[in-house]
Amino acid sequence: MTVQIQHGVLQQVAQRQSPHADARPDETDISVLVVHGISLPAGQFGTPYIDQLFMGTIDCDADPSFAVLRNLRVSAHVVIHRDGHCVQYVPFHRRAWHAGISHYCGRKRCNDFAIGIELEGTDTTPYTKEQYRTLAEIAAALVSTYPALTPQRIVGHQHIAPVRKTDPGPAFDWDYFRQLLNAALRASANKEL
Repeated sequence: MTVQIQHGVLQQVAQRQSPHADARPDETDISVLVVHGISLPAGQFGTPYIDQLFMGTIDCDADPSFAVLRNLRVSAHVVIHRDGHCVQYVPFHRRAWHAGISHYCGRKRCNDFAIGIELEGTDTTPYTKEQYRTLAEIAAALVSTYPALTPQRIVGHQHIAPVRKTDPGPAFDWDYFRQLLNAALRASANKEL
């Protein structure tokens, strides 16, 4: 897929407007990309529950594990499913509620300046090649669009909230992702020539 971003929106990607978002303190201050992992219920893929969680419509009685989600208001900018297709829930210039209590390079409240992308998966289940490809293409487009966001500022949720969070976990292959990201950045640079 060729990824293009216009006015904070991924073109040719399904759009859902999560109610769990608001204005950033400075919408030009986008300098970190946070990679997350999610599955609902844990370890189950292809369910409607991630979408329902981010849209605020999840039935917390649908599974016993959902009791902790009651009254939770959370979202991500983008979710990448196991087959590589993605859905955007929050435009990038708006603040999605994905990081929680967090800090990065001496700054707190990462939601203020970060983009959050969720991969459907678990800390211990290998992510798919399709997910890595989609993530790399989106990340390359984000790096090209937002000058303060560099490849070195792409981190996991575990890196910005290390006591609370473990995702995307040991199953996420950072080396493989960075190879794909570098290739996508080179391809993007060649198109601009």
